[in-house]
Amino acid sequence: MAKGDISALVIATASGAPLVSERPKPIHLLCGRPMLAWVLTAIADAGIGESVIVTGPDGDWISKRIMDAPPVGLATRFLEQPRPRGTAEAALIGMSGFDEFDDEGDVLIVPADMPLLTGEVIAQLLEDHRASDASCTVATITRPDGVGVRKIERDRHNRAIGIIESSTEPDGSAVESSVGVYVVRRGLLSPAIRRTMPEPSTGRHLIRDVPGVLADSGHAVATSHFAEDAFDEVDNRLHLATVEAVLRDRTNRYWMERGVTMIDPARTRVDATVTLSPDVTLYPGVSLSGSTTIAEGCDIGPDTNLDHCTVGARSVVRSTTGQLATIGEQCTVGPYASLSAGAEVADRTVTGPFYAAGA
Repeated sequence: MAKGDISALVIATASGAPLVSERPKPIHLLCGRPMLAWVLTAIADAGIGESVIVTGPDGDWISKRIMDAPPVGLATRFLEQPRPRGTAEAALIGMSGFDEFDDEGDVLIVPADMPLLTGEVIAQLLEDHRASDASCTVATITRPDGVGVRKIERDRHNRAIGIIESSTEPDGSAVESSVGVYVVRRGLLSPAIRRTMPEPSTGRHLIRDVPGVLADSGHAVATSHFAEDAFDEVDNRLHLATVEAVLRDRTNRYWMERGVTMIDPARTRVDATVTLSPDVTLYPGVSLSGSTTIAEGCDIGPDTNLDHCTVGARSVVRSTTGQLATIGEQCTVGPYASLSAGAEVADRTVTGPFYAAGA
């Protein structure tokens, strides 16, 4: 767990353009939760209690979606960057959102499109930062060199002095690369941002230039190295599907470790918003979404789709579709039942096949 004065600043300014969508990228869903919500959960799991989220012009859309199910234990405030002037300006806007200001505290800066980030990784980054006593610590991975790769620049004493964008054609060599996640001493961040130079091609000020500015001023810059997949970014629909598969596996493992049986996990889809009890058995082809709650001892499936449904203890639900429905205790529902919004199946009911109910 993180200790001390640490706040999180989340850059959520990306539009939906990379995903060919009108919906802003930070609120595309993964296992039933917005992408940004996964990042906020990781921040909270690391023991951080305060966050500021900087959005683009779609800020109202993003904030409403996130605050429909706000992160537990994490005070969250939203600020808007009205025009796309770069990540450094977004961070500067975000700094105005913190109530308390301790120059000796630290700020974690993280983009909103890293839903595989975990609290353990963030906690390790913070621990490395404090151990180094640096003004700034850059999270890094090893990746193949190539055009556009953000490489760590070091001096002849092997001290990190900044981040440079590679112009080298891929040649099979590996380099230490920044992933765009930083911990910066709070009192130094805003002055360093104001000293960054605009990118020649876009005129935008980028947060990746902050470590170089700090190093030029004589402040120590450290790096913290991680496995390559710890910071996977979502840049397109293919990445979205790949990350979804990882999160689904994590979710299934979470429930199996807590007493849920999945006959074929690869064919079992459980959203992160679902609640399961011990001794529930899920058969192949089950899909559970929304606020669905399954009580202990239930057998669900095969080929059952429940969305925002409640199932009472020791019920059996076979080849059934339900939405906003309630099934009581010790029921047998299906096969081929259809429960529409408002349907209520009383305790100990046996519906038989092709049952249909709704308000």
